[in-house]
Amino acid sequence: MQVLVTGGAGFIGSHSVEALLADGASVTVLDNFSAGRRSNLPSAHPSLRIIEGDIRDPAAVAQAMSGATEVLHLAAQVSVQISVNQPVESCHQNVVGFLNVLDSARRCKVRRMVYASSAAVYGTPEALPLDEQSPVAPISPYGLEKSINDQYARLFLGLYGLQAIGMRYFNVYGPRQDPSSQYAGVISKFAAAITTGAPLRIFGDGGQTRDFVFVRDIARMNLRALKSEGASITGVCNIGTGRSVTLLELVEALERCAGRRAERRFEPAATGDIRDSRMSPQRQQEWFSDRPATSLDEGLAALLAHANPTA
Repeated sequence: MQVLVTGGAGFIGSHSVEALLADGASVTVLDNFSAGRRSNLPSAHPSLRIIEGDIRDPAAVAQAMSGATEVLHLAAQVSVQISVNQPVESCHQNVVGFLNVLDSARRCKVRRMVYASSAAVYGTPEALPLDEQSPVAPISPYGLEKSINDQYARLFLGLYGLQAIGMRYFNVYGPRQDPSSQYAGVISKFAAAITTGAPLRIFGDGGQTRDFVFVRDIARMNLRALKSEGASITGVCNIGTGRSVTLLELVEALERCAGRRAERRFEPAATGDIRDSRMSPQRQQEWFSDRPATSLDEGLAALLAHANPTA
């Protein structure tokens, strides 16, 4: 495979690049390095090419797309809060940027495009578990942007025959997720706090449930999707473990892995926070004969070891 990975220097992107290179693919990374880091990528690899550029620039996308047989599109503005505060800027990155990549993939006749969709498209669930037929009702510009991406991908399949898979990731965590970043998830923030002895800020009562998915499992699922065959494997697919835990159970798991107790600081629930989330892994299993299998304790141990390598 000759794979273009947009956002390849980022959190999910860099793990996906590692999985692709290990599988023997040639990889081109297109990244503007606003969030991704060059240090996340191999300093020298014969099958890796790195291009600094922005997905909002059609010329940069066309240059990076040249010769690609598959595309893994991960470059995005991924903060829900930023999408609320700056909806126009978020749209330019997540809708216009996506369309640039999608149309370039169409023009270059790539075999398959896999892209980062999100569980945020579902909004507040009407019923659990969520499957791919669950109502789409985003409650943030970010969720709406991802839903628009799914619609564009479906439209391009009908108009041009471009096969694409939207990976609706649930809550991804693991090494290289910067806890100081405004994009950081709750696990990276909790892990940083417990490592330094700082209190853990829990918004609400801690009874919220989430499906936490280890990033290396996500990278493997991306690889599976890129290598999948057949026009029937197109559309959207939930990507998660199918198991949810409460935030308080997450804290207990972190304490086990860190070997220390953490101070809990409860604060008012965040506005618009979804109470419960859980996905059905049925389509994931049918399409890829695989599912994320890293246990929460195993994933947290890897994250803590990465955050504090001398411990």
